Amino acid sequence: METANTVKASKITLSELMLPSHSNFSGKIHGGYLLKLMDQIAFACASKYSGCYCVTASVDTVDFLNPVEIGELVTLKASVNYVGKTSMVVGIRVTSEHIQTGIKKHCNSSYFTMVAKDESGNNVKVPKLIISNMEEVRRFYDSINRIENKKKYKELEMTFDYHSEDALNNLKNYNVEISEKLTNNI
Repeated sequence: METANTVKASKITLSELMLPSHSNFSGKIHGGYLLKLMDQIAFACASKYSGCYCVTASVDTVDFLNPVEIGELVTLKASVNYVGKTSMVVGIRVTSEHIQTGIKKHCNSSYFTMVAKDESGNNVKVPKLIISNMEEVRRFYDSINRIENKKKYKELEMTFDYHSEDALNNLKNYNVEISEKLTNNI
């Protein structure tokens, strides 16, 4: 019999106070540190959902919307938004809160694709996802759209002729300088 889990069963929240040791040279919290926290919560969320050890297969859409300051409380919320056969898309929302004023900022939303593994490192089938409300339906379809767009982009990369005269001429529309060596090929 196939197993199934709810989105709610996958939800995890992680909060951490940002310290000076987490900052970059401009005094803001280093983006790499936030990515580390995001990877940790994606692992915890996917492992909780699947009951297996999970690895990060890809990370989509990491846009840093607002800086995080030293002394702010960062909260990461994660849930499984989509499941395939052995993979899961974990949606993560990162907010920061000024702990004296209570003012909160949305800092980042991102999507981690995680793959379930067995003790030998082989991919393992994950439980079906029980979708319980329209927000979960939206998130599931948003994940499908991101997956399909990624496939289309990979196809375009494979078929696009970078050597064509049109492609080289099109470069003139961008902030690049075409070397003489390339100009001679156009």
